Amino acid sequence: MAGTVRKLAAGAVLLAAAGGAAFWFLTAPDRIPEADIAALGAGDVARGERMFYAGGCTSCHTAPKADPAAPVQLTGGLELKTPFGNFVVPNISQHPTDGIGAWSLSDFANAMQRGVSPDGRHYYPAFPYASYARMKLADVADLYAYLKTQPAVAGRAPDHQLGFPFNIRRGLGLWKLLHLSPEPVLALAGASEQAKAGQYLVEGPGHCGECHSPRDLSGGIKKSEWLAGAVAAEGDGVVPNITPESSSIGQWSQSDIAEFLKSGFTPDFDSAGGAMAAVVKNTGRLSDDDRAAIAAYLKAVPGRPNGFPAKK
Repeated sequence: MAGTVRKLAAGAVLLAAAGGAAFWFLTAPDRIPEADIAALGAGDVARGERMFYAGGCTSCHTAPKADPAAPVQLTGGLELKTPFGNFVVPNISQHPTDGIGAWSLSDFANAMQRGVSPDGRHYYPAFPYASYARMKLADVADLYAYLKTQPAVAGRAPDHQLGFPFNIRRGLGLWKLLHLSPEPVLALAGASEQAKAGQYLVEGPGHCGECHSPRDLSGGIKKSEWLAGAVAAEGDGVVPNITPESSSIGQWSQSDIAEFLKSGFTPDFDSAGGAMAAVVKNTGRLSDDDRAAIAAYLKAVPGRPNGFPAKK
């Protein structure tokens, strides 16, 4: 009997060890091949500025309540309160210790597209790298070049406030297996070239689906309800459905959508408010062609019912 117990115990230990090894292997951070980074060369600052505003970097990475008339300072500090815990947006200025001034292009690209820090840890997907994974690597290099022109600002953002098990970063490797992919969200067969250009901006740098799509229990986007709207991450409001079935913009023309992205004014002369007002400050800096492309894509996506519960 004692021999049987010892054998069972030994088997359990071996299974646990094998399971731990498999977990460690499956959750290991994955980096972009260095040869791909080396092939990029120097990025283009002007093109990088376009990516900066397409991505709405100022919406999250400027200090809360910063003076909108003051020069941009990418100090971070915005707190994102979610069901998984509170995430604090980091300083991405060129400060060498408080920001990302000491990062190489490889460090930056791996953070943007693989969600991996320079020291090899997983980033939390509150940083929308699942969308940035769809960007062209050359555009990431351009964005890096533009950020290098921004000032260094002291002030390290506080740490995230997370409880167990969400404070175990290694487990994010499993989340990435489920949700991190460079493939487009939608096939859009037969779409115009303009709509395809908009698809790249919306699904990639613009990361619009990160707010406008509902999420599953793991926090991943429900791609079957892409852009159908969602319960807001903070408070008790909702982020609107922006598919053609939407009661908010479903009846807008392509030019109505493009004008809203430029000026913030709706066809009935209302104006953008809340978080969307900050988004429009960024999309207003894009070209008319870029805004028209985004509008074309939003008219081409499949209509979806609202991805949030009906108001009672």
